[in-house]
Amino acid sequence: MRDMFDEYRFEEAKLKILGSDHNHSGIGTLSEKTVHGVLKNYYEPDGDYQEVALNGYVADIFRNGKVIEIQTGNFNKMRDKLSVFLNLYEVKIVYPIPHIKYLNMLDTATGEITYRRKSPKCGSPYEVFKELYRIKNFLKHPNLSLDIVMLDIEEYRTEAVNRRTRKPTERFDRIPKNIDNIVSIENIEDYLALVPVELADEFTAKDYKTAAKVSSGMAGMAVNILNYLGTIENIGKRGRAYLYHVKDI
Repeated sequence: MRDMFDEYRFEEAKLKILGSDHNHSGIGTLSEKTVHGVLKNYYEPDGDYQEVALNGYVADIFRNGKVIEIQTGNFNKMRDKLSVFLNLYEVKIVYPIPHIKYLNMLDTATGEITYRRKSPKCGSPYEVFKELYRIKNFLKHPNLSLDIVMLDIEEYRTEAVNRRTRKPTERFDRIPKNIDNIVSIENIEDYLALVPVELADEFTAKDYKTAAKVSSGMAGMAVNILNYLGTIENIGKRGRAYLYHVKDI
């Protein structure tokens, strides 16, 4: 399901992390990356409820018996936390995905931007499946919910220090400019939001790939997880491919 967001609160969160200019001048000076910091302050403006020691771990946000974890990277890092937190508290994972992205090359010596261009790639909520696959065994837990936050961002890159990577640039930071939308998964039924409406009544992983405009690997993970959750179910085969349809929930 799509969720409404508070534009004023988002601007206040940016102001707290970036300052009044909202430009690139302050990046790289923070103790945590900017997307994480802004979203943490968007979901909980009161610092008293941030970075809370809890059962041997530190929760990004803990208030009224609820944990919120802002996870900008690999979900594997949360597995130990989730195994403890989910048995005691309601837990919401907030996962940002770049929607519209502008790429900026930053000269770290002068602080100037040497070029800026719009990325041809437009992100989608379906990208979450790569990370959900890492915590698949937690997804049915009734205390777990998920916000997929689609952000318009400015990404800053610098010349790569480690030439052995063979990559000419490396990501320095990302500045969130706007929330495009939030897809909220509060229960198993809400995973229907991650089934493209363009799909026919019966479909394969290849059909999902086409409808969602994702890679074959991502489509395979998507139908695997949706089938595991009972959102879709296998009803046989079409040639060598497994055939699915949306299950009545």
